[in-house]
Amino acid sequence: MAEQQAKQLILQKIYIKDMSFESPKAPAVFNTQVAPQTQLNMRSSAREVGPDTQEVTLTLTVEAKDQDSTLFLVEIAQAGIFTLQGYNEQERAMLMGSYCPSTLYPYAREAISDIVVKGGFPQLLLQPINFDALYMQAMQQRQQQQQGVQMQSAGLNSGGAPQAAATNGDVAGAAGQPAGDQQTENRSDETH
Repeated sequence: MAEQQAKQLILQKIYIKDMSFESPKAPAVFNTQVAPQTQLNMRSSAREVGPDTQEVTLTLTVEAKDQDSTLFLVEIAQAGIFTLQGYNEQERAMLMGSYCPSTLYPYAREAISDIVVKGGFPQLLLQPINFDALYMQAMQQRQQQQQGVQMQSAGLNSGGAPQAAATNGDVAGAAGQPAGDQQTENRSDETH
């Protein structure tokens, strides 16, 4: 009888894979009164880099606008190398889609806050995010999409009229992880 491999999750490395900051209206923006609206978009992805080893990348994009004018735009791809041993596919997908991004998020949040301040703007505090809830929501949406596609296939195969299926083009990422994990946060901040 084969022994079951012990479950192990090891964080090997955390690093910034890519980062950019743009302030197209600088320096004029610093001499005006603005009431910016910030929008946060995020996505995560995973790719195998070795046996039982995944690179998970959390990409955050923050745009601050005053009406239709962009005050600043910052994007970071925060990555980590994780070793996942002894987990089944469903557990691995959940770890890569929820646990790993939530581990990377504080690092990305700090880097964004620092670069915004260095860009001449007040500190930007991104709120905590419940990655477990986002992962479950993405899995439910994916399941609904798959059911819609199955219903459409059943409609076509039975000779009936084609039925509409709700799809948004998102394709599952590595190990079943939802590729379209996105959170949008709109905030009104006072700047200068």
